[in-house]
Amino acid sequence: MLVTTTSTVEGRPVQEYLGVVNAQSIIGANIFKDLFAGLRDVFGGRSKTYERVLEEAKEDAMRELVERAQSLGANGILGVDLDFETVGAGGSMLMVIATGTAVRL
Repeated sequence: MLVTTTSTVEGRPVQEYLGVVNAQSIIGANIFKDLFAGLRDVFGGRSKTYERVLEEAKEDAMRELVERAQSLGANGILGVDLDFETVGAGGSMLMVIATGTAVRL
């Protein structure tokens, strides 16, 4: 499966557009992660804990996006866009939304 943020792939014309696909992943951040991230806010530096959580949510959303495109018979997803948001009480959950156009190249 070819996955790209571009709207075209050089040398591979789109044979068929199969529609927009999207997927989301929502991951809760637990109290220990919040505690250690809060310490990073006070003392400075990057929060590796939250970076890992964001990466996990992104990978989950991308995996689901590919699965949805494959179910349509696609062999590519063009124009992929990733959005990152916090949701829940006090922003306690991290959400990644992946969107793209499923195509047959």
